[in-house]
Amino acid sequence: MEYEDVVMRRRSIRGYKQHPVPREVLEEVISMAIRSPSSMNTQPWHLYVLTGAALDKVRRGNTERNLAGVAPSREIRSHGAYQGAHRQRQIDIAVQLFQAMGIERHDAERRQDWVMRGFRQFDAPVSLVLTYDRILDPGAVCHFDLGALCYGLVLAAWDRGLGSVINGQGITRSDIVREVAAIPEEEVIMTCVAMGYPDDSFPANAVRSDREPNSDFVRYVGFED
Repeated sequence: MEYEDVVMRRRSIRGYKQHPVPREVLEEVISMAIRSPSSMNTQPWHLYVLTGAALDKVRRGNTERNLAGVAPSREIRSHGAYQGAHRQRQIDIAVQLFQAMGIERHDAERRQDWVMRGFRQFDAPVSLVLTYDRILDPGAVCHFDLGALCYGLVLAAWDRGLGSVINGQGITRSDIVREVAAIPEEEVIMTCVAMGYPDDSFPANAVRSDREPNSDFVRYVGFED
């Protein structure tokens, strides 16, 4: 696809076909994504690609510990609950998704099941776990770099017919992810990306989140009127 088509058509995918993704396709996606820029070319990232029994073990651990009320063990600092405009945007996309899935406000069971899908990494056949070297903490700059890598991954995946969603819920129990993927203590687990072939019959996959108009957040300085 043309670059503009990839960018404008891409959307977060939350329902997947249970078809395996060939390793060679994933290697192509990663090879494209690592062309993302990083601060002074430091390339601070590591990737762990999970599928099959290993990913099922992470899913199971996430689900069981969440339902048991075990406190999250994410390794990066949380901003806490969203407020103001950020909270409203969060609500807006949730409303879109629940409407697409036919989940009513009073339907606590289905709302809970939707939340648990996130902890199961939306049942995607592949999860890419992104980490960085702990020596780089406090990690604002390398966090920025891994964000660029994430975007590179989702665009390259879309270009190859794969869908994805950046999924912080998937590493909420970072201790489980670390154990299953054998991630050394010298690395910090940042986030993960659920990936696979989109299930076009899954209603939420048709949802595209809104964007604020440029005029709301862009200021041009030094240009002629």
